[in-house]
Amino acid sequence: MNLRIATSHDLENPKDRRLFRFFEILPGAISWLTILLAIFFSWQQPFLVAIFILIFDIYWFFRGIYFAFHLHSSYKKMQEHQKTDWLGKLKEIPDWQKLYHLCLFTVCNEPLKVIKDAFQTLIDSDYPKDKMIIVLSAEEKYRQETESSINTISKEFSGKFFKFLVTWHPAGLPGEIAGKGSNDNWAGKRAKEDVVDLLNIPYENIVVSFFDTDTCIFPKYFSCLSWYYLKAKDPTKTSFQPIPLFINNIWEAPIFSRTLALSSTFWNTLSQERPEKLVTFSSHAMSFKAMVDVGFKQPNVVSDDSRIFWLCYLKYNSNYSVQPIYYPISMDANVSDTVFKTAVSIYKQQRRWAYGADEIPYVFFNFLKNKEISLKKKLSQGFFLFESHWSWATNSLLLFILGWLPIALGGDNFSQTLIAHNLPHLTSRIMTITMIGLLSSIYLSFSLFSLKPKSITKLRRLTFVVEWLILPLGMIFFSALPALEAQTILMLGKPLPSWATKKVRKA
Repeated sequence: MNLRIATSHDLENPKDRRLFRFFEILPGAISWLTILLAIFFSWQQPFLVAIFILIFDIYWFFRGIYFAFHLHSSYKKMQEHQKTDWLGKLKEIPDWQKLYHLCLFTVCNEPLKVIKDAFQTLIDSDYPKDKMIIVLSAEEKYRQETESSINTISKEFSGKFFKFLVTWHPAGLPGEIAGKGSNDNWAGKRAKEDVVDLLNIPYENIVVSFFDTDTCIFPKYFSCLSWYYLKAKDPTKTSFQPIPLFINNIWEAPIFSRTLALSSTFWNTLSQERPEKLVTFSSHAMSFKAMVDVGFKQPNVVSDDSRIFWLCYLKYNSNYSVQPIYYPISMDANVSDTVFKTAVSIYKQQRRWAYGADEIPYVFFNFLKNKEISLKKKLSQGFFLFESHWSWATNSLLLFILGWLPIALGGDNFSQTLIAHNLPHLTSRIMTITMIGLLSSIYLSFSLFSLKPKSITKLRRLTFVVEWLILPLGMIFFSALPALEAQTILMLGKPLPSWATKKVRKA
């Protein structure tokens, strides 16, 4: 196996290159084929499509109930975790003080306020600061814009932790693409050489956390993470995933940005309920030993947060898992200088996330090469990985177009049938009932707002409810379409355009 490959071009064997290229084409090809077949059969077999869309709507009705149930369950556990005295529980474990936390903060071109807010939450946490190693890794490309901020952070915070290291990630290193993954790779190696190895700290006694610049931890996060790490069956072969809440600047976000940010928050919250399918996303933690074993983060991929999980999963022949932690961390909703720029920023961010479809060729190819992982695990993990990206790119579009497409394309014979007459009414009623599931999201949204308190008038509450009703339309333009574009870029064998989410704080 070659676990460090990024694209088919990295393979020298022509047969392997063709196989990997086939898997690169597969996600986009199946998604486009699904949409084209929906149009074709709406024209040629409108009756079958009408039956399909009714079944599809009912499927989403029950899936909505399933999601709502798990969302409430996960949210309840998050509330319980916030109330728990994790430091007290941690102190009951012998030799818990041996554990160090290595925090990698990567900076692109974010304003000082964003960085400072994140570092202040480290200071406000209840974990001993003399057990925390901080690496602030900035991009050399933006040194002129950020050096003053980096110096300010270093001056204010460097003396408050066990070790504080500032690094500058060089631009244009061979074999790298610009992004958080390449910076994390650089920062991790610098931490190993300049701190960990010099002090002879055992790798298994270090938990490394990958933080975005805007990541704000809640006060008990490191105590909670430490407890889970020390209680894990095999901590060096486990990643730890907290619940990311996109609420730091939630009141500054435009309507569509706020709703989509909360939608992403809830998706990540309910995903905690399926640990067997959980893959690391955004800010997460793992054993430093495992990170060294796999050669640190892969610097030539876009989806670095999920790739580090798959690297470990394949390296250890599936003896690697993600432990959900029902404790929150918070990050920014997508906000730019103007409403239009925010919309563009959301689209590009979603496209970058959706480019995680490049994990499909990577995982499928290495599954075929790995004879140690059971067929059951390969089929289970492979199907879930593929289905999730297929659904991302197609389901919102199918739900939108199939309610009226058979009527529009099916011809006079179909339009005069009873099912054609009732199809819009039936689909509308089913989806209206399904929309009731949004009430759960609306209710939990107000609970999350209490974490970022602000006076909420009755008019604001009513407006916010209306905002949620536009979510289905927003899912088409800000979820399905960028996912479809990302898969098309992968299918054509082109690189995803380099882009970093701009962080704007208006207050």
